[in-house]
Amino acid sequence: MTPRFDVIGLVVSDLTASLAFYRRLGLVFPEDAEKQPHVEAALPGGVRLTLDTEKTVRSFYPGWRPSTGNGRVGLAFRCDSPAEVDGVYKDLVGAGYHGELEPWDAVWGMRYAVVHDPDGNGVDLFADLAASQ
Repeated sequence: MTPRFDVIGLVVSDLTASLAFYRRLGLVFPEDAEKQPHVEAALPGGVRLTLDTEKTVRSFYPGWRPSTGNGRVGLAFRCDSPAEVDGVYKDLVGAGYHGELEPWDAVWGMRYAVVHDPDGNGVDLFADLAASQ
């Protein structure tokens, strides 16, 4: 049997804040997710995004420490148009999330922007520039 890619897992310091961020990007988590130590959202293609609290991870790995440095993981969300990239970025920054890179037209033909989730993970927003034509 060949292993199959199945999960993108994030360890979060504040589950409620992380849920609010990812719900704002359209991910669906159970209604009582804030009360759980581990939650999952189904992604297109059958992959799942999981969020575990630091306390949960330390319950089975007492020596666990968060990564340091510029970004621990990068996630990317495709938007339908360059205008949607701008709108989602503006919405997230307006809600208090850190805007790392304002929307720009990248040389590879996409409108791109980067925001940080509550734990400092980079979240890219992008759309094909051709989608605006």
